[in-house]
Amino acid sequence: MSSLLKILLFCTGFKNHWITKHLFMENYGLLSILPPVIAIVLALKTKQIYIVLLFGIWFSWLIMSDWNVLTGTLATIEGMVNVFKSEGNTRTIMFSALVGALLLFIQYSKGVEGFINQLNKVIHFFEKKQKGYSRVVVQLLALLTGLLLFVETSISSLTVGTLYRPVFDKLKIPREKLAYIADSSSAPSSILIPFNAWGAFIMGLLVTQGLDNPFGLLLSSIAYNFYPILAIAIVFVVILTKKDIGPMAKAEKRTRETGKLLNDNSKPMLSSEVTSLAPKEGIKARAYNMIVPLATMVFMMPINLVYTGWSAVENATSFSDHVFQAIGKGSGSSSVLYAVLTAILVAMIMYRSQKIMKTKEMIDLVLKGISELMPLALLMLLAFAIGDACNQLGTGAFVADWSKDWLSPEFLPAIIFVISSFIAFSTGTSWGTFAIMMAIAVPMAEVHGAPLTLVIAATLGGGIFGDHCSPISDTSIISSMASASDHIDHVNTQLPYALIGGGITVVMYLILGFVMN
Repeated sequence: MSSLLKILLFCTGFKNHWITKHLFMENYGLLSILPPVIAIVLALKTKQIYIVLLFGIWFSWLIMSDWNVLTGTLATIEGMVNVFKSEGNTRTIMFSALVGALLLFIQYSKGVEGFINQLNKVIHFFEKKQKGYSRVVVQLLALLTGLLLFVETSISSLTVGTLYRPVFDKLKIPREKLAYIADSSSAPSSILIPFNAWGAFIMGLLVTQGLDNPFGLLLSSIAYNFYPILAIAIVFVVILTKKDIGPMAKAEKRTRETGKLLNDNSKPMLSSEVTSLAPKEGIKARAYNMIVPLATMVFMMPINLVYTGWSAVENATSFSDHVFQAIGKGSGSSSVLYAVLTAILVAMIMYRSQKIMKTKEMIDLVLKGISELMPLALLMLLAFAIGDACNQLGTGAFVADWSKDWLSPEFLPAIIFVISSFIAFSTGTSWGTFAIMMAIAVPMAEVHGAPLTLVIAATLGGGIFGDHCSPISDTSIISSMASASDHIDHVNTQLPYALIGGGITVVMYLILGFVMN
């Protein structure tokens, strides 16, 4: 911190004040929460997400550079370069770009058109039963698809947005509603059905805390993980009752009255070149030209988890035990990247064998798809960079340390949920929140004698809740991209439903905190 700031605080009589104490902490204290909070407020107000994130990164490094503008600016550039030092970040950014190629493939091959033709038969069937019921059925199908793809959140959001966007458009359902369904069915299902990289990551964190039965604890905590359960339940209620609130109600009214799927000033996350690419003429529309590549991507996810984690397993008692342990040790980012590459390769073989495309045509589509999703890759880069900057500022560590002294066993689950939510909201990452908070929550639960499963559930649920509310969340970004929705519009329309679920969750943790202690 600059000497000027210290002198200013001293002269104004704040030397012994609580604020001064926390400002002078090694992890930058209160200053550490300013960049993410300012970035979030500006993003919601201005909708200029790229500029806002860049400003947040720059402000973070300005603080860490002792307010030297030149040093802070150069550090900002290096901070963005350093994102690629993380293999996981690089794989995720590559996955985000390659998704564009897969989307163009299934669009150009008339795979999407073939799927829509099949879906229209279902819609027509229910429309004959009851007028207007097809809207409900399609939304329920989208939600169910997202829940079934619990293997990986990116694949879940991507698949739901890709499959159902044309049908939602035809039925005049706003893009914000599709993004909401895609987002609220991805992470909640992944955390509630932990037979995936999420479960493996969380079990690894529990093992580092010296807990003997991490899988059993994780399964036991699911019953108390209220926010993901409520998030899914709220989507069901919204779809079945046809009742929306806040910005989502305005979006539904806009689409119903004007037919506009987006706001006038909105900027869809997905280029119109990807969403409206004309299918190739003179070929038959076949649903399997879309279903097979997407199913390949989903199927390859657990296979890749086993492959990437196989050599790390020690002392397996059987083949099935080796497989299970391998899933737990596998790389989620590698598995997603390998899955989308496999899906593209399968699509190429299929389309070449059907004489739909020639090799040069496919290569051109791959390059075109990647180029069209460069804005998404850039956004992911900025999101990772601000997350890294917050880690170096000690944002999460400050919030956790600040809360230690005044927590009591009865209030522990509710407070842990709130703190986890704030960290996830500020950093845009639920996994980063789990890593920070699990190391704090588990020891605190043991010291205070609070129910361990309840505290673990509160930590996980808070990470999901904060991630759902944050405009810099990678899960929310991918949901906006797959649904071709304006990202800030998606955050604004989803926020009221998330806050309802979060509010109810806090009350439930307060009640159980007193009942179970």
